[in-house]
Amino acid sequence: MLRSGNPALKDTTFLDLRSGQVVARDGDAMTLNGTVNKTGLLLFLAILTAAFAWRSIDIGPDGLSSNATIFLWGGLLGGLAFAMATIFKPTWSPVTAPLYALFEGLFLGTISAIYDYRFHGIVLQAVMLTAGTLFALLFAYRSGMIKVTENFKLGVVAATGGVALIYLATIVLGMFGINIPYIHQSGLIGIGFSLAVVVIASLNLVLDFDFIETGVEQGAPKHMEWYAAFGLMVTLVWLYLEFLRLLSKLQSR
Repeated sequence: MLRSGNPALKDTTFLDLRSGQVVARDGDAMTLNGTVNKTGLLLFLAILTAAFAWRSIDIGPDGLSSNATIFLWGGLLGGLAFAMATIFKPTWSPVTAPLYALFEGLFLGTISAIYDYRFHGIVLQAVMLTAGTLFALLFAYRSGMIKVTENFKLGVVAATGGVALIYLATIVLGMFGINIPYIHQSGLIGIGFSLAVVVIASLNLVLDFDFIETGVEQGAPKHMEWYAAFGLMVTLVWLYLEFLRLLSKLQSR
């Protein structure tokens, strides 16, 4: 049974909707190299627009410039829209996944500039930690050091769902002026919470590796390379943002 904590990579991702089975495509099937190349392209597109946003916006004591606000909310909402389109219509992923990366880059470039303004040097640290975690876990997975068992999958999925519920509660309560104490602050409890979320996000990378490898082995259709690359990028974006939150809490102390 296929399982991933990533909402973009769920049990039925690689299944044919009519037969409920994975359909092999002779000479036109998903490959690991193809998925890696498309992941690299999505990351390149995101970095491109992130760098553009970083250089274009202005942040000062008076707050964000008008274009920074546009990039922040436009990138966030645009990325969310194309992410939902990709999830609900995987066959569109060759188009919607690159568009998601472009919009997400605008958001990431702006939010990174905001963090860097408050905590100089934090962005480079977060990028290095994200890349280091990715390659370390990929090596551990490929070498067999990490075994992706069914219990492992269930545990990570459950933990991911718990984090999602906490963040959802934070948003809803925030609308009524209520803040959840401790976990979003720079105290020991807040730092411990961020560490736990970083670990959970990192373990989702392992599930994504396993899920993608299964799709390749079962001969999923070629467009699933784009979809799988999109799913992996969703996890990487989450992990990067959590590293930013953790580092900012540490520097606040």
